[in-house]
Amino acid sequence: MPSSISVVIPCYNYGRYLEGCVGGILDQDVDVDITIIDDASTDDTARIGEALAAGDPRVSLIRHEVNRGHIATYNQGLARARGTYCMLLSADDLVAPGALKRACKVLDQHPEVVLVYGDVLEFVDKPPLVDADPPARVRIWNGRDFVAESCREVWNPISTPSAVVRTSAQQRVGGYRPELPHAGDREMWLRLACHGDVAELQGPVQAFYRLHSDNMHRQYFYDALINEREFRAAYESFFADWRGAAGDREELWNRCRKRLAERGVWWGYRSARGRRGREALDLLRFSVSVWNDQAEADVSSRWVVEAVGPVAYAIRQRQRRRRHVRA
Repeated sequence: MPSSISVVIPCYNYGRYLEGCVGGILDQDVDVDITIIDDASTDDTARIGEALAAGDPRVSLIRHEVNRGHIATYNQGLARARGTYCMLLSADDLVAPGALKRACKVLDQHPEVVLVYGDVLEFVDKPPLVDADPPARVRIWNGRDFVAESCREVWNPISTPSAVVRTSAQQRVGGYRPELPHAGDREMWLRLACHGDVAELQGPVQAFYRLHSDNMHRQYFYDALINEREFRAAYESFFADWRGAAGDREELWNRCRKRLAERGVWWGYRSARGRRGREALDLLRFSVSVWNDQAEADVSSRWVVEAVGPVAYAIRQRQRRRRHVRA
């Protein structure tokens, strides 16, 4: 039976981008169905969505009477997915030419893979021109190795617009966590990797991420402290639901906490150098709380002088060594 893909497009006041997003999906050479979910938009999303659904039987529109938020909208759409594979695509983003066919081919050929992703380019007005059929290489991560690397380095190589998931695996792991509104994708990739392998498409561009003033990441992740707290919450949620060996959990969680604490110190050091004292102290409180596995504690200015300089210097030296090795 030929594979198919269900694409869920959550949309809140992004009506101006909707036609381009849907058109880019319909142009893909795959068996596709699209569900647009209008989360009670106040712009012309409903009118544009109705026209798109009326113009192509592969497109359907769901309208919310009241705003339910993006996590509930994601989960509603994924629960409706009937294709062999599924993906979430924000209405302001675009899939690259040939992207869905490439992703489906990887999943068809590798039944052990539950998630495939690739490169994503940012754009402002118009996406850059890319080759629709460039040479492609497939790197397959063992799921356990992917989880280990992500936890040890607080590392996430997957940009959501490029992610295509095996629907059966998505249904096994369930939906996005309501308590993780801004780092839920990171936790989702970890959960999926516990159920299979992860494939990276190297070479082709798989999606385009639009930069504009209303981007969610601009609203929430331009603050280093908010960013680090969200990452911590994502990893804590993942480890709270750990299904593997207890020894593995302890080792990975300790490494993850160490890396989160280091990141907080590094950002605190940068804030201190920029003479943002209050921000630096808040980031250092965060680091101490992660390392001691407790609520954010008080940190004195003396602690900043005695601890931040040497630790930040050590982190910087390690980063320089890594850059030298990669070069």
